[in-house]
Amino acid sequence: MRFQGKTAIVTAAGAGIGRATAEIFVREGATVVAVEIDNARLEKMAADLADAAGTVEGRCIDALDEAQVRALVADTEASHGGVDILVNAVGGSTIVDNPSATVEDLTFEEWRKLIDFNLSATFLFTNAVVPVMKRAGSGKIVNLSSIAGRGLSGKSSSAYAAAKGGIIAFTRKLATELGPSGVNVNAIAPSLTLTERLMPHWEKRSAEDQAMEIDQVPLKRIATAIDQARVIAFLASRDADFVTGLTIDVTGGLS
Repeated sequence: MRFQGKTAIVTAAGAGIGRATAEIFVREGATVVAVEIDNARLEKMAADLADAAGTVEGRCIDALDEAQVRALVADTEASHGGVDILVNAVGGSTIVDNPSATVEDLTFEEWRKLIDFNLSATFLFTNAVVPVMKRAGSGKIVNLSSIAGRGLSGKSSSAYAAAKGGIIAFTRKLATELGPSGVNVNAIAPSLTLTERLMPHWEKRSAEDQAMEIDQVPLKRIATAIDQARVIAFLASRDADFVTGLTIDVTGGLS
């Protein structure tokens, strides 16, 4: 029960990596403030985890609305006395029509949309949570980057790569800023992960293309959400008390 008595805010908690992470936290005793724009997903998660050791508090808000984010963090501190863990899971490349667009095919609107969705939401929640954690003298922040942020994804746009590279730099900088206050900041950089959002894109690929993708991975399979969530849970736990400023590539050995 690594998270007994802990309060965690998890964004994009209704599906994918965010959902898998929230489930680990709740099953191990945490109170999870689950942030999601789709209320039906929150209701399903709460029902699925009704018998778990911890609890789910669903909050249906827009993660890019500063006022809503600040109100949620303030309410969480008032209700639970603080925020022990923040997982910034909002992000992705499929919010534009062509996630693999080359730089000359990207519009400025698409560029801004990808940067905001992947980087600005992480900033907003972090910016609101950091004062709470500093008052407590402790906290764990885990961000979601991508191997695209290391320039290792041939199927991602430059906007997505820039946003996820920004997450890596943001994580490293915050670790040096917040370390003296007892706050650990780390990230993971997943490879292709078969979440609900990405499965339709995966299933459209030919069997030959899928086989080629799998063959590039030393562990010979594509990641699932739980593969990523387990590493997030480690970084959010006391097992990682002396780990900060690190981005862990969760790729099955792909490099």
